[in-house]
Amino acid sequence: MAAPPSPPSRGSESPFPAPLARVRLYEQVAQQISAWISEHDLQPGDKLPAERELASRLGVSRATLSQALVALEVIGAVAVRHGDGTVVAKSPGPSRIVEAVRAHADRLPEIIETRDALETKIASLAATRRTDEDLDRIETALLSMEIDVKAGGRGVEGDEHFHAAVTAAAHSGLLSRLMGEIAHLIRETRIESLSQPDRPRASLAGHRAIADAIRAGDPESAARAMHAHVEMVSDVAVLRST
Repeated sequence: MAAPPSPPSRGSESPFPAPLARVRLYEQVAQQISAWISEHDLQPGDKLPAERELASRLGVSRATLSQALVALEVIGAVAVRHGDGTVVAKSPGPSRIVEAVRAHADRLPEIIETRDALETKIASLAATRRTDEDLDRIETALLSMEIDVKAGGRGVEGDEHFHAAVTAAAHSGLLSRLMGEIAHLIRETRIESLSQPDRPRASLAGHRAIADAIRAGDPESAARAMHAHVEMVSDVAVLRST
């Protein structure tokens, strides 16, 4: 009787394929929106339907649709204009949407860590080096964001101006250059955060605590306030759903 065939050697075994990544619902919705944009040949500047209508068409909740639109805004596919809704910015194509959205989610924790490390030190330095002109710029940025938020906006530009003013107040050329290098990545976290419910007002309160510590010339309090602020704005839906 013939001997049974020998099992293949370990070296000849074919490895199991890697498990497929699970596509999250908001990623699917983002892909559907991108496909809808392409199918209707929408161009940059063209307006999308209102969120309620779009959610109804896609058969998803407003919360899921909102997360999908934020993801599309972060990667530059759409833009949100206060009082005018969501408009097309550019179209990377439906086949690339999930890839781009997932890449953003994957790098978000590292962006947040870097923000915390740099901006906490910047706030501390700003408290000891700020000039009257620096304090005026910080206050102007706070007022700009407050006006936007009270009018129903997210305060994205005011938020950006505030952090830029604090960075300038630190009077550190190298830290300023480093912040400039990651500015486009920080904008991703800014859009993601300020799109969370009630986040603009909470972020504005965090800015006020930072500004007060800088004005008081208290570097330790300024650093603590900035660290607490970055921790708060880091609580975003895309990380809670991973």
